[in-house]
Amino acid sequence: MRLRSMTTLVHRRAQLPSLAVFIALVAAIALFGAQFSPGTWHQQLAKPSWNPPNAVFGPVWTVLYVAICIAGWLVWRAAGRMVLSLQFWLAQLVLNGLWSFLFFGLHRPDLALVDICLLLAMIFAFIVTARRRSVVASWLFVPYAAWVGFATALNFSIWRLNGL
Repeated sequence: MRLRSMTTLVHRRAQLPSLAVFIALVAAIALFGAQFSPGTWHQQLAKPSWNPPNAVFGPVWTVLYVAICIAGWLVWRAAGRMVLSLQFWLAQLVLNGLWSFLFFGLHRPDLALVDICLLLAMIFAFIVTARRRSVVASWLFVPYAAWVGFATALNFSIWRLNGL
């Protein structure tokens, strides 16, 4: 019994470097996206009445980024190799960072709308394919899917209201 617990401890410690990789990937995307802040252009846009205050976005995204990181790592830990769900995970991460660049950086809500629709598709694809490897990873993406669904509606509304 004691040997088994030592083996488990060694296995868990071996997983920590892979967790660090997932943390670094998510942090890199978060930092990239943070370079493109709303600014004056965004303040001047017509927005729907249900647009949340800017102060909501930071805390929500912090929680979501933690969940994104853990979900990807759980699938990696279960699979031990690159699998389809991790390809969807990487694709959603790239699309996530790209949205800020398109919307806030280039001032192109139209392109950002295409991006966020693809992002939502990758999130759902991850949820479906990750379930086989980790049910927890799939569930960790459900709030993310809900938030991005809301953000997609918001992006669409801003695009329509402003004729952009």
